[in-house]
Amino acid sequence: MKIQMLPREKVFRDPIHNYIHVQHKVILDLINTKEFQRLRRIKQLGTSSFTFQGAEHSRFTHCMGVYEITRQICDNFQRNYPSKESGDGLWNDDERIVALCAALLHDLGHGPYSHTFEHIFDTDHEMWTQKIITSPETEINQILKQVSDDFPEKVASVIDHTYPNPQVVQMISSQIDADRMDYLLRDAYFTGTKYGMFDLTRILRVMRPYNKGIAFDNDGMHAVEDYVLCRFQMYQQIYFHPVSRGMEVVLTKLLQRAKDLYEHNQMNGFEMPSLLVPFFTGNVSINDYLSLDDGILNTYFTLWQNYPDEILKDLAYRFLSRKPFKSAQYNSDTKEKLPELADLVESAGFDKDYYTAINTSFDLPYDIYNPRQHKRKTQIEIMQDDGSLIELSTISRLVNALTGKISGDERFYFPKSMIVEHSNDIFSDHYRAFKGHIHNDMIV
Repeated sequence: MKIQMLPREKVFRDPIHNYIHVQHKVILDLINTKEFQRLRRIKQLGTSSFTFQGAEHSRFTHCMGVYEITRQICDNFQRNYPSKESGDGLWNDDERIVALCAALLHDLGHGPYSHTFEHIFDTDHEMWTQKIITSPETEINQILKQVSDDFPEKVASVIDHTYPNPQVVQMISSQIDADRMDYLLRDAYFTGTKYGMFDLTRILRVMRPYNKGIAFDNDGMHAVEDYVLCRFQMYQQIYFHPVSRGMEVVLTKLLQRAKDLYEHNQMNGFEMPSLLVPFFTGNVSINDYLSLDDGILNTYFTLWQNYPDEILKDLAYRFLSRKPFKSAQYNSDTKEKLPELADLVESAGFDKDYYTAINTSFDLPYDIYNPRQHKRKTQIEIMQDDGSLIELSTISRLVNALTGKISGDERFYFPKSMIVEHSNDIFSDHYRAFKGHIHNDMIV
């Protein structure tokens, strides 16, 4: 297939990669579609900006970064490992354009506030990404079809991990891929932290294709180790931050209350969230999905601050004014206290269905391949001088210490006022009982 090049390379300034280089017309055309431009209006880190005020970056900038890293990988592979004959396991540069398009579009299906929205409305951003790519209704699809009639399906199959070339799939989705490498560096930069600052240049240098995917040269193992440790630290310190999760709980309960009111015919008038109704009813078209972004939800939240329902009004205020729920860490020994704590919250005047929550955040920093897993992980392979492959954790003590070990915590969320002094409150006994349990049995 003939891929049209731009008459002159176009570059985009970027704080992580300096320049993002675009040489193909199809890439520039995809960037300029309404579906891709929508990603400017969706924050990459959702509610984390309430904790790390610099984290205002968007899915748009992240997708551009993933494209750029993938472009650099393709350049490295073509320069150093070009295929000489079919089946030699080296890089066939005919795969470049499908890899670049999949990298650019991999997060196209994210909804507003991303994972919180997915949880409430049971959506799947990867599924929606594939729908947007393959639907004749979208500008994205029309541009991809200019490459070939079946090209949208090829790009979608990379997102779906079914594309026949494992090198392309692993560039975009594996335990060390362009997606993870960009979001770690980008999120570390914008949150003002250093945990995610690994040596990207070195990792790209030691990547190499082989017939079953992508491996890493033995002399670059320490850069790969550093990446795994950085990812572990970012999850513990940034992505699992209890305050960000406290705001996520408020958002979850706010959307749940709106959905419940709609289902009981208690939401009408100018406050009717018409763009959310398809999600309330479970009958969502591609156009419905693409109509939503963070700003649309925030506009509804602003209107709901004047809504007659006290719970909806209060939760909207809490979210827009950054009033996160407080939390206490619990474990298997203290879990039995949670129903009593929820009842005490209700006794103090809060509806426990909307003002208490259990939030668990766990991550597996690194895992080895297990063919019996439902979602199989692609392990990191280190290539020895003789061409043999060794799985990373078998030769790295650092990575071995993290392998297969789930990290994270379980938290019980509640209104902060439950542990603030209420000496004159008629519910003071409930507050004192609640605080007693929290301070004696749990970690706040």
